[in-house]
Amino acid sequence: MQNKRFSPFVSSKNSIGKVMLDVIIALLPLCAFAFYTYRNWFLIVLGSALGGAILTEILFSGIFLKKWKGILDGSAIITVLLLVFTISPLTPWYVAAFGGSCAVLFGKILWGGVGKNKFNPALVGREFMTVFFPLVMSSGDIWSTKRIRYVYEVEWFNFIPNAHWAEFLNELFFVPTGALGEYSAVFLLLGGIYLIFRRRISWHIPAFLLVSFLSFLWIFEDQNLNYSLGGILLGAIFMATDMPSSPSSPTGKSYYGLMIGLVAGLCIQFGAGFEYMSYSILILNGFSTKINQVFMPRTWGTKIDWPKKIEEVFLLTLSVLTVSFAVLSLHYYGYIPYLIYIYIIYIIFKFNFSFSKKLHQPI
Repeated sequence: MQNKRFSPFVSSKNSIGKVMLDVIIALLPLCAFAFYTYRNWFLIVLGSALGGAILTEILFSGIFLKKWKGILDGSAIITVLLLVFTISPLTPWYVAAFGGSCAVLFGKILWGGVGKNKFNPALVGREFMTVFFPLVMSSGDIWSTKRIRYVYEVEWFNFIPNAHWAEFLNELFFVPTGALGEYSAVFLLLGGIYLIFRRRISWHIPAFLLVSFLSFLWIFEDQNLNYSLGGILLGAIFMATDMPSSPSSPTGKSYYGLMIGLVAGLCIQFGAGFEYMSYSILILNGFSTKINQVFMPRTWGTKIDWPKKIEEVFLLTLSVLTVSFAVLSLHYYGYIPYLIYIYIIYIIFKFNFSFSKKLHQPI
């Protein structure tokens, strides 16, 4: 007996698991560099965060919500890897476990599951770590990692006669400073190219983010701005391109990338410290729906009302900048924890009265 196919006669070979597998493949070189540099220190942080995330998935997705399939889709692994890549190898295991748990619970599950989150789960987890363990996350001790490194540099290009070029190329491939995912600019770019080739992300967000951020650096080149190239690339390629929390149209993605780069520059300029990429991406995550509305593709046969469109873009940009400066003010006065507390209350109430009724609806 032949299987009958019913409308809408649309099928896809791209399951959530396959998409997640491609992202994991793109992240594997970064895992290799982190392990190459810190060995067991990296494994302890990764294992602790992964343990917290999986335990939270089992307790809430499995036992509480009866959605066991979600545990096996690989999303928790991606979330944990990205979270771990934003922290130090000396982060205490219990803080990493807490971050992995909060990333999954408050960044994904309470929004309704995979594909329904409004904010990047890994960055949500990182902000929870910063708020609930401020002394640990702001301590210079966890970033003083020279004493635990197994490798300080590579000499892959020392055969080049020009010493400056040799050093430059070596550092493009490996600079063991900063967070665990920032050590290789080359392999961050290669991971992005792989994801673009596999059509898991588009080029618009990373490209426009980098153009915007580099333009900001060029304008303020006379100032001593502290940033990490690896951190910018990690955020541009793997964080900002999170599909559920980013716009869907090419023009919307381009604007979104431009604004993340601009807000990241402002965060650095006004003293956001290590949080500049987290703040910029999370702020633009919050405007993703509005960006989709403003940059909705033109319906065939209709004309664009350019004065109205320019006004909408201007007001949207003004709103983004207003929120950005508000967040920077909260950061300056030490009030970011209260913002997180409000977020916790909001997401719990939202889940109880809205999301829980839609758990079994398709993405």
